[in-house]
Amino acid sequence: MRRMKIAGACAVLLALAGLGAWLVATRAAYAHCDTLGGPVVSDAKAALEKGDVTPVLKWVKKEREEEIEAAFKKALAVRSKGPEAKELADMYFFETLVRLHRAGEGAPYTGLKPAGEVEPPVAAADKAIADGGVDDLAKEIGRAAEKGVRERFEKLVEAKKRKDESVAAGREYVEAYVIFVHYVEGLHDTIAAGGAHHGEAEGDGHGGKIEGHAH
Repeated sequence: MRRMKIAGACAVLLALAGLGAWLVATRAAYAHCDTLGGPVVSDAKAALEKGDVTPVLKWVKKEREEEIEAAFKKALAVRSKGPEAKELADMYFFETLVRLHRAGEGAPYTGLKPAGEVEPPVAAADKAIADGGVDDLAKEIGRAAEKGVRERFEKLVEAKKRKDESVAAGREYVEAYVIFVHYVEGLHDTIAAGGAHHGEAEGDGHGGKIEGHAH
Protein backbone atom coordinates (compact mmCIF):
# COMPACT_ATOMS: atom_id res chain seq x y z
CA MET A 1 0.00 0.00 0.00
CA ARG A 2 3.07 2.23 0.16
CA ARG A 3 2.84 2.62 -3.61
CA MET A 4 -0.81 3.61 -3.39
CA LYS A 5 0.03 6.32 -0.87
CA ILE A 6 2.68 7.72 -3.17
CA ALA A 7 0.29 7.40 -6.12
CA GLY A 8 -2.25 9.42 -4.18
CA ALA A 9 0.26 12.20 -3.65
CA CYS A 10 1.14 12.15 -7.35
CA ALA A 11 -2.54 12.41 -8.20
CA VAL A 12 -2.73 15.60 -6.15
CA LEU A 13 0.08 17.09 -8.19
CA LEU A 14 -1.71 16.11 -11.39
CA ALA A 15 -4.82 17.88 -10.16
CA LEU A 16 -2.87 21.05 -9.54
CA ALA A 17 -1.58 20.77 -13.08
CA GLY A 18 -5.18 21.50 -14.04
CA LEU A 19 -4.46 25.16 -13.44
CA GLY A 20 -3.34 24.96 -17.07
CA ALA A 21 -2.81 27.98 -19.23
CA TRP A 22 -3.58 30.43 -16.45
CA LEU A 23 -0.55 29.20 -14.55
CA VAL A 24 1.68 28.88 -17.59
CA ALA A 25 0.99 32.48 -18.53
CA THR A 26 2.50 33.69 -15.26
CA ARG A 27 5.74 31.71 -15.34
CA ALA A 28 7.82 34.02 -17.55
CA ALA A 29 7.52 37.03 -15.28
CA TYR A 30 8.14 35.48 -11.90
CA ALA A 31 10.99 33.46 -10.49
CA HIS A 32 11.91 31.15 -7.66
CA CYS A 33 14.70 31.00 -5.09
CA ASP A 34 17.06 28.89 -7.20
CA THR A 35 16.88 31.00 -10.36
CA LEU A 36 19.04 33.92 -11.41
CA GLY A 37 15.94 36.12 -11.46
CA GLY A 38 14.65 34.96 -8.08
CA PRO A 39 14.41 36.93 -4.84
CA VAL A 40 17.52 35.33 -3.28
CA VAL A 41 19.84 36.30 -6.14
CA SER A 42 18.19 39.72 -6.44
CA ASP A 43 19.03 40.45 -2.82
CA ALA A 44 22.54 39.08 -3.37
CA LYS A 45 23.13 41.45 -6.29
CA ALA A 46 22.01 44.43 -4.23
CA ALA A 47 24.17 43.36 -1.28
CA LEU A 48 27.28 43.05 -3.47
CA GLU A 49 26.72 46.47 -5.05
CA LYS A 50 26.29 48.10 -1.65
CA GLY A 51 29.05 46.09 0.00
CA ASP A 52 26.68 45.10 2.80
CA VAL A 53 25.89 41.44 3.48
CA THR A 54 23.02 42.16 5.87
CA PRO A 55 20.16 41.99 3.30
CA VAL A 56 20.94 38.37 2.39
CA LEU A 57 21.35 36.95 5.88
CA LYS A 58 17.60 36.44 6.17
CA TRP A 59 17.82 33.77 3.46
CA VAL A 60 19.96 31.41 5.57
CA LYS A 61 19.76 29.82 9.01
CA LYS A 62 21.58 31.61 11.82
CA GLU A 63 24.22 28.88 12.04
CA ARG A 64 25.16 29.58 8.41
CA GLU A 65 25.68 33.32 8.80
CA GLU A 66 29.45 33.09 9.26
CA GLU A 67 29.81 30.98 6.13
CA ILE A 68 27.84 33.52 4.10
CA GLU A 69 29.79 36.44 5.54
CA ALA A 70 33.07 34.72 4.64
CA ALA A 71 31.87 34.01 1.09
CA PHE A 72 30.70 37.61 0.78
CA LYS A 73 34.12 38.99 1.77
CA LYS A 74 35.84 36.71 -0.75
CA ALA A 75 33.47 37.80 -3.48
CA LEU A 76 34.03 41.49 -2.73
CA ALA A 77 37.79 41.04 -2.81
CA VAL A 78 37.79 39.18 -6.13
CA ARG A 79 35.15 41.21 -7.99
CA SER A 80 37.32 44.34 -7.77
CA LYS A 81 39.97 42.77 -10.04
CA GLY A 82 38.13 43.31 -13.32
CA PRO A 83 34.94 42.46 -15.28
CA GLU A 84 35.65 38.74 -15.67
CA ALA A 85 36.69 38.39 -12.05
CA LYS A 86 33.55 40.27 -11.00
CA GLU A 87 31.32 37.90 -12.96
CA LEU A 88 32.99 34.82 -11.47
CA ALA A 89 32.93 36.25 -7.94
CA ASP A 90 29.27 37.17 -8.18
CA MET A 91 28.29 33.74 -9.48
CA TYR A 92 30.29 32.10 -6.71
CA PHE A 93 28.41 34.10 -4.11
CA PHE A 94 25.03 33.53 -5.73
CA GLU A 95 25.59 29.77 -5.79
CA THR A 96 26.85 29.69 -2.20
CA LEU A 97 23.89 31.70 -0.94
CA VAL A 98 21.26 29.70 -2.83
CA ARG A 99 22.88 26.39 -1.84
CA LEU A 100 22.80 27.28 1.86
CA HIS A 101 19.28 28.67 1.55
CA ARG A 102 18.10 25.41 -0.02
CA ALA A 103 19.90 23.41 2.66
CA GLY A 104 18.00 25.39 5.29
CA GLU A 105 14.75 24.32 3.60
CA GLY A 106 15.83 20.70 3.59
CA ALA A 107 15.92 20.80 -0.21
CA PRO A 108 18.72 19.68 -2.55
CA TYR A 109 20.73 22.23 -4.51
CA THR A 110 20.78 21.38 -8.20
CA GLY A 111 22.42 24.53 -9.49
CA LEU A 112 21.18 27.96 -10.47
CA LYS A 113 18.54 28.05 -13.18
CA PRO A 114 18.06 30.79 -15.77
CA ALA A 115 15.81 33.68 -14.84
CA GLY A 116 12.18 32.82 -15.45
CA GLU A 117 12.68 29.03 -15.32
CA VAL A 118 10.17 28.04 -12.66
CA GLU A 119 7.31 25.59 -12.21
CA PRO A 120 3.86 27.08 -13.03
CA PRO A 121 2.42 26.64 -9.50
CA VAL A 122 5.44 28.44 -8.02
CA ALA A 123 5.13 31.19 -10.61
CA ALA A 124 1.49 31.62 -9.64
CA ALA A 125 2.41 31.80 -5.96
CA ASP A 126 5.06 34.44 -6.70
CA LYS A 127 2.53 36.41 -8.73
CA ALA A 128 0.11 36.38 -5.80
CA ILE A 129 2.86 37.73 -3.55
CA ALA A 130 3.77 40.44 -6.06
CA ASP A 131 0.11 41.40 -6.52
CA GLY A 132 -0.53 41.43 -2.80
CA GLY A 133 -3.54 39.13 -3.05
CA VAL A 134 -4.14 35.38 -3.04
CA ASP A 135 -7.79 35.30 -4.12
CA ASP A 136 -7.20 34.30 -7.76
CA LEU A 137 -4.64 31.65 -6.84
CA ALA A 138 -6.85 30.13 -4.14
CA LYS A 139 -9.86 30.01 -6.48
CA GLU A 140 -7.90 28.34 -9.29
CA ILE A 141 -6.42 25.71 -6.97
CA GLY A 142 -9.83 25.11 -5.43
CA ARG A 143 -11.39 24.60 -8.85
CA ALA A 144 -8.60 22.21 -9.92
CA ALA A 145 -8.98 20.14 -6.75
CA GLU A 146 -12.78 20.04 -7.06
CA LYS A 147 -12.51 18.93 -10.69
CA GLY A 148 -10.16 16.11 -9.68
CA VAL A 149 -12.47 14.90 -6.91
CA ARG A 150 -15.58 14.98 -9.11
CA GLU A 151 -13.95 13.13 -12.02
CA ARG A 152 -12.73 10.30 -9.79
CA PHE A 153 -16.04 10.12 -7.93
CA GLU A 154 -17.99 9.83 -11.18
CA LYS A 155 -15.79 6.93 -12.32
CA LEU A 156 -16.30 5.26 -8.93
CA VAL A 157 -20.09 5.59 -9.13
CA GLU A 158 -20.17 4.10 -12.63
CA ALA A 159 -17.93 1.20 -11.59
CA LYS A 160 -20.08 0.59 -8.50
CA LYS A 161 -23.15 0.02 -10.69
CA ARG A 162 -21.41 -2.90 -12.41
CA LYS A 163 -19.33 -4.28 -9.55
CA ASP A 164 -21.42 -7.45 -9.07
CA GLU A 165 -21.61 -8.37 -12.75
CA SER A 166 -18.29 -10.25 -12.74
CA VAL A 167 -14.99 -10.57 -10.94
CA ALA A 168 -13.40 -8.26 -13.51
CA ALA A 169 -16.11 -5.66 -12.92
CA GLY A 170 -15.61 -6.03 -9.19
CA ARG A 171 -11.89 -5.38 -9.57
CA GLU A 172 -12.62 -2.32 -11.69
CA TYR A 173 -14.77 -1.00 -8.86
CA VAL A 174 -12.07 -1.68 -6.27
CA GLU A 175 -9.50 0.12 -8.40
CA ALA A 176 -11.78 3.15 -8.82
CA TYR A 177 -12.50 3.10 -5.08
CA VAL A 178 -8.83 3.04 -4.11
CA ILE A 179 -7.96 5.81 -6.57
CA PHE A 180 -10.77 8.02 -5.28
CA VAL A 181 -10.04 7.45 -1.57
CA HIS A 182 -6.30 7.99 -1.94
CA TYR A 183 -6.83 11.10 -4.03
CA VAL A 184 -9.04 12.64 -1.34
CA GLU A 185 -6.62 11.49 1.34
CA GLY A 186 -3.72 13.01 -0.59
CA LEU A 187 -5.50 16.35 -0.84
CA HIS A 188 -6.25 16.28 2.87
CA ASP A 189 -2.65 15.41 3.76
CA THR A 190 -1.31 18.19 1.54
CA ILE A 191 -3.57 20.76 3.18
CA ALA A 192 -2.89 19.46 6.69
CA ALA A 193 0.89 19.51 6.11
CA GLY A 194 0.75 23.29 6.19
CA GLY A 195 4.31 24.51 6.64
CA ALA A 196 6.17 21.67 4.91
CA HIS A 197 8.50 23.22 2.31
CA HIS A 198 10.15 21.47 -0.62
CA GLY A 199 11.96 18.39 0.67
CA GLU A 200 11.64 19.42 4.31
CA ALA A 201 10.04 16.17 5.38
CA GLU A 202 11.64 13.09 3.91
CA GLY A 203 9.13 10.42 3.00
CA ASP A 204 5.69 11.28 1.72
CA GLY A 205 6.40 14.91 0.91
CA HIS A 206 3.63 16.07 3.24
CA GLY A 207 5.48 16.11 6.51
CA GLY A 208 4.11 12.76 7.63
CA LYS A 209 4.83 9.05 7.47
CA ILE A 210 4.18 6.90 4.46
CA GLU A 211 1.72 4.32 5.59
CA GLY A 212 -0.72 2.10 3.79
CA HIS A 213 -4.39 2.97 3.80
CA ALA A 214 -6.75 0.65 5.65
CA HIS A 215 -8.19 -0.36 2.31
